[in-house]
Amino acid sequence: MKILRGTVFGAIAFFFLGWLVWGILLMDFSMNNYNQDVYLPENEMIWWAMIVSNLALALLFTLILNWAGAKTLVDGAKIAAIVGVLYALSIDLGFYSMTNVILNLSAIVVDILAYLLISAITGLVIVLTWGKKE
Repeated sequence: MKILRGTVFGAIAFFFLGWLVWGILLMDFSMNNYNQDVYLPENEMIWWAMIVSNLALALLFTLILNWAGAKTLVDGAKIAAIVGVLYALSIDLGFYSMTNVILNLSAIVVDILAYLLISAITGLVIVLTWGKKE
């Protein structure tokens, strides 16, 4: 049950934090540092794919936190922040090396910092949903 709760609440956290950070706070930065030609218009987003993407990432984080034995909110935030940074570094450098989506290295740094923040908060949320052991 704890894996299911962590996945569902983690996905919700990833979605809303992503919307807040990338969709609102970093909107202008993204317009200037990412190739906008690759993005779908907002009214053409494929919502089921966005939902499954958030669920898959939340499941990955939930499993890692469970396997790592995260018991406290600090454990959740710390472990998830490390995983988030490594995930973002891998994805961003992969895109930078093979596409023209990311236009400069500063975009990578900002994205990694955004992932660090979002991942840490989501890790905290996941562990928080587990509650105390019976």
